[in-house]
Amino acid sequence: MTRTLLRATIPLVAAAFVAVSALLAPRALAQASDGEGLGAEDQVVLTGSLVVPVGETVKTAVIFNGDALIEGTVRETLVVFNGQAEITGTVGQDVVVFNGPVLVRSGAVIGGDLVSRKTTTVEDGATVRGDVVGISKRLDLSRYWWAGRVAWWIGYSVSTLLLGLVLLRVAWGLDDASARAIDRRLGGVFGFGALTFFLSPVVAVLLFVTVVAIPLGVFLLLALGLVYTIGYAVAAIALGRIVVKAPTSRYLAFLAGWGALRVVALVPFLGGLTWAWATVVGFGVLWVAARPTPHDAVPVTPPPPAPATA
Repeated sequence: MTRTLLRATIPLVAAAFVAVSALLAPRALAQASDGEGLGAEDQVVLTGSLVVPVGETVKTAVIFNGDALIEGTVRETLVVFNGQAEITGTVGQDVVVFNGPVLVRSGAVIGGDLVSRKTTTVEDGATVRGDVVGISKRLDLSRYWWAGRVAWWIGYSVSTLLLGLVLLRVAWGLDDASARAIDRRLGGVFGFGALTFFLSPVVAVLLFVTVVAIPLGVFLLLALGLVYTIGYAVAAIALGRIVVKAPTSRYLAFLAGWGALRVVALVPFLGGLTWAWATVVGFGVLWVAARPTPHDAVPVTPPPPAPATA
């Protein structure tokens, strides 16, 4: 069941990752006013280095992981997500560096703003026609922090609610099995759950060491959000069934456990700790419930002995 959900969701997660990356640099990745997108004049680098030599001109320059050296001309925007930017030539509009230092050499020209989260050095003789500001001031995230937190809480609440209902529908008896796992093998639940919680991202990163396993590592990293959410939903199912005993409907029991976890999630810091605890419990419940022991078997009453014949 879990593997089917993962296979169905990986393409959606990948598409969301690309969309978020595009939103981070709207002026660099948005379509131009003439209706055309990134074309032959644009220079986009995923990882490595981005170099615009002296005498060359590009329209937009974007690099996701690596350093950028602009000796020539970028007519529009330069965006660096993770790396250093050194400019000795000309950038017509903004220079945006999310994670890395910026060095603007003497004689360089920036027609717009210079935006960076780290150290910015502008040598004498360099020209920055816009403002030199930090990422936080440019995006002004403080205004939207609470709104974003509430929006995330609502979205995650709805997502875990739907996921929990689907799990109860597909995995019949999951509520009883999860409650029995916690009641009879609590140590195993926390042990297996903690191993899964902490080792999953480590395994995903280690897969990048072998070239042939890099795609698998990427898929695993992208899938971690869904995997952790499944663990959280399973914990809500288990908690609900522990609090609300049978024969009450398993859906009502799940709503009780889910509601309790989502209320605690509203509390800063405590909500994050509760999420981690619940995810660990959910992982452990899945491991233990998938490997039942003789203690988990339902006792069978032997039939009465046959009456003796004369």
